[in-house]
Amino acid sequence: MEPTRSIWHTDEVRAAIESGDPGAIVRSVRRANHLTLAQLALRCDYSISTLSRLERGKQPLRDVRVLRSLVKALRIPPDLLGLADTPQRSVQPTPRLARVGVNLAPDEETDPMRRRTLLAGLTGLAGTAALGASPSHAVATDGPVGALETMLLNPATGGGTPVELSRLRRAVATARSVFQHGRYTDLATRLPTLLSTATATRADHDTGPGLADTNGLLAELYTLASELMVKLGNDQLAWTTADRAVQTSHGTDDVLTQAAARRAWAIALRRAGRTEIAQRTVVDTAAALQPALRRGPEYLSVYGSLLSTAAYTAAVDGDRDTARTLIDEAVDTATRLGVDANHRSTAFGPTGVGLYRISIARVLGDYGTAIEASQRINPAAIPLVERRARYWTDTALSFHEWNKPEQCYRALLAAEHASPDEVRYRKPIQQITTSLLRHPTAHTMPGLRAFATRTGALT
Repeated sequence: MEPTRSIWHTDEVRAAIESGDPGAIVRSVRRANHLTLAQLALRCDYSISTLSRLERGKQPLRDVRVLRSLVKALRIPPDLLGLADTPQRSVQPTPRLARVGVNLAPDEETDPMRRRTLLAGLTGLAGTAALGASPSHAVATDGPVGALETMLLNPATGGGTPVELSRLRRAVATARSVFQHGRYTDLATRLPTLLSTATATRADHDTGPGLADTNGLLAELYTLASELMVKLGNDQLAWTTADRAVQTSHGTDDVLTQAAARRAWAIALRRAGRTEIAQRTVVDTAAALQPALRRGPEYLSVYGSLLSTAAYTAAVDGDRDTARTLIDEAVDTATRLGVDANHRSTAFGPTGVGLYRISIARVLGDYGTAIEASQRINPAAIPLVERRARYWTDTALSFHEWNKPEQCYRALLAAEHASPDEVRYRKPIQQITTSLLRHPTAHTMPGLRAFATRTGALT
């Protein structure tokens, strides 16, 4: 199939070429030629998940062999992907990857898995000694977000004052509540002082009976910081804080705190493109919790949250069968729990699993299925603001991929209504907003330019 001349005049293709973003160019030409990710994957011999990450900028697209393969598969001029000396259409250079060492728990890479449930056989994958992490996009370096980044990169400069454990515990709970209300800027403002205070409090209990408790609270803060950095699109600091959460959690006896930290670490691994070890990490953690599920709803909630994350990770890797098996197990766990709850800040329950069904269908390219899944959920019944906003952004992304611009825009407005910060910092939201601005029907979407200005897509 040779691309017709008409595709070069479509708004999406022209905008992608002008942006110099190779992933956007690949995606726009693929869509203009009515190719699915699966069809393109067959042509260039790459997995659906890899192509999806390349198109969305989650994985750098600068390897000449990959670029040539895509040029051949899409039958486009090489210069569009920067393979020729054409200044007007050259691809913007991608920053060099940061290299971060992985600190794994003892025996994580070598111990054989002997599970007697469906979790058996899902791990046992080859590990890796040194993994790369790259920020998918850099957030602002000033204001509260910049201050938090500075503190995280220079933790020794915190200078915090120790406080009583009860006071620290209340402060950590408040910070988690701020996040779950979708107030990410507010949380970024609080975290530098809170992390410094928690670090100083741990040092004050270095030889006392409260050390395990302070380690647990500090691990919770680092886990929360990692989740915030994912929201802000800073994958490098999400990786750094998740690693600190795991290391700090080793100093507590609370297995649920350890499990939450390892889940954050798995998410950071997945976003760095290391889906195999991410899957192994999160599934192994879930399997370790199985014997303790009778202890109560907190264990069920953390377990179900791990299964949901594992299902999404499998979907990112293009493994439909595993994703389906794991999300079905999460459904069974939610049924066993019986209600939508927020034990251990998991927001796990029947509705929570339903939200993951939307995400899984979307990342697998089943956009119609994703929309159907979203329509089965009453957004007003989603108890947490952060989850409600995420529901709307996932719905918007699905409508965008399905080429339904008006429905996409309405979902974006609903997400902003729930949490302005949810749409202000996320790069995918800015990308689809830019696409909406260039769409032929943009004039039918009142307030679109103002929305684009508020979200940073239009400056």
